[in-house]
Amino acid sequence: MSGALFVAGTGTDVGKTFVSGLILKKLREGGLSAAYYKAAMSGNNRRPDGTLIPGDALYVKCASGVDQSLEDMCPYVYERALSPHLAARLEGGPVELDRVRQGFESVRRRFDYVTVEGSGGILCPLRFDGEELWLSDVIRACSLGCLLVADAGLGTINAVGLAAFYMKERKIPLKGIVFNRFQPGNPLHEDNVRMCEHLTGTAAAALVKEGDTSLDIELEALLALYE
Repeated sequence: MSGALFVAGTGTDVGKTFVSGLILKKLREGGLSAAYYKAAMSGNNRRPDGTLIPGDALYVKCASGVDQSLEDMCPYVYERALSPHLAARLEGGPVELDRVRQGFESVRRRFDYVTVEGSGGILCPLRFDGEELWLSDVIRACSLGCLLVADAGLGTINAVGLAAFYMKERKIPLKGIVFNRFQPGNPLHEDNVRMCEHLTGTAAAALVKEGDTSLDIELEALLALYE
């Protein structure tokens, strides 16, 4: 059995990288061949030699212990903390879909389970310079289903609902929802989960609390999300 899964977000800073790290850790602890991939990363620091450090990839690698080089995890790395389309316009090196797809296929050939993290929210533009490339184009080109990460707090119903409707319009399968920064016993958070499940027809795959070091989901249920 093998597969790949796209980790999308309802917006920036909802915890996609944190959740991706927990997913990869779960797979690795289950003795599975697992890898991480991200088309474009923005907001990265430089090494003393001037090269950019892909920060999200470094975090996931350290948190999960995946056996990959950082260069293998992301083909496009930008310094400015901007949407990739704008970062590329200012820094050069616009995202090319063929290169992204080739990098993904290379990783997929070598690992059984590939977790692909998105940039920003599900509607993130990767390129807009006379040529348009959106995050959804990458998802569809790689034939991926999505796990949607959302903050469990106020505004989640609207954010999850709009993201789910957009995915449906773009014919992107929504496999499950992860609610990050979830507070057990908080009536708002618990109601948000219930309402989002009702609104989307998609179950919560996991409820992640602040500072969790493991993902509270059975390994078999996690593997079922991968295609």
